[in-house]
Amino acid sequence: MKRKIAFALLMGVVTTGIISFTLLALNLGFSTGFVRTWLRSWAIAYVIVIPAILLIGPRLQARIDRVIGKEA
Repeated sequence: MKRKIAFALLMGVVTTGIISFTLLALNLGFSTGFVRTWLRSWAIAYVIVIPAILLIGPRLQARIDRVIGKEA
């Protein structure tokens, strides 16, 4: 369980950082205050994504296991 939580926390940092940076750069460009806006967006995304990973992830994994188990 500790591994799953650690993975979720680290994966959340990486994915939300990359996605928020990319979308902000594409939509707003590198204007004044970009870093501050990016860090705020990153923090909001992270708070949303971590519970989603921890709550939805296991259910999704179970469904995938059932589907792949049927094919194997």
